[in-house]
Amino acid sequence: MILDNFKSVISKYEVIFFDAFGVLKTYNGLIPGIENTFAYLRETGKDFYVVTNDASRSPEQLAESYVKLGINDVTPDRIISSGMLAREYLDLKVRQGIVAYLGTDNSAHYIGTSEMQTLSIRELDLNAVSDVNALVFLDDEGFDWNTDLTKTLNLLRKRNIPVIVANTDKTYPASKSRLSIAVGALAKMIEDTIGRQFIRFGKPDPQMFIFAYQHIKNYPNVSKRDILMVGDTLHTDILGGNKFGLDTALVLTGNTQAEDAEVRIRSTGIIPTYICVSAVVE
Repeated sequence: MILDNFKSVISKYEVIFFDAFGVLKTYNGLIPGIENTFAYLRETGKDFYVVTNDASRSPEQLAESYVKLGINDVTPDRIISSGMLAREYLDLKVRQGIVAYLGTDNSAHYIGTSEMQTLSIRELDLNAVSDVNALVFLDDEGFDWNTDLTKTLNLLRKRNIPVIVANTDKTYPASKSRLSIAVGALAKMIEDTIGRQFIRFGKPDPQMFIFAYQHIKNYPNVSKRDILMVGDTLHTDILGGNKFGLDTALVLTGNTQAEDAEVRIRSTGIIPTYICVSAVVE
């Protein structure tokens, strides 16, 4: 397996799309040395965005988490979250009533408007659901898995409403050797149980990349060939970038580790344009 130099790779592009978890940070904090990458982006005037399936917090809160880690470059306008697409869908298709959600109170930022009331699934009364017009899967925390997933199942038996999955990730690294179940896997379990088709936003869905592309500063004057997608996961970051027509760089600091990267690429047929040790400019 031939590894590419990350600095040489990003020097070829005007705009960089970074995944967040496993690329810029991990369960331990920032990827060591990632501050050098942001310094390089500033020095060269390259535009960048964090394109993430994390719908657990608002862009402002996500940006603040980087500030606390010592990075001031990731401002809210540079964060493109799948939760933003969920909100756009609700604005266009639901508009009013109650939107029930699975997730933290912070994640509900994405779905609340003056016309739509948000209600955590943990607070839902199954005997009073006539005004519930949508359900959104936002995060794997903020509710009791046993009680509230059962409640979710029964809500969907009572109400034929759109169900939106704002984070399609099925797992996330909880440590170097351990994965945790993400909300995308919970949504898939409920979907299969009741035999319904849910609406999914987030990588690898092309809508996520269309949304991100439309939010870059020089849209539409930047060609897709001038954008690089950097990610750690073949089935979301790399597949989604490839399908949208972007060059892609797989880094080996998150879901895909160096020891099994080549096997995974061969078995899935998902081929990144580049493979780099990390997203650190050295």
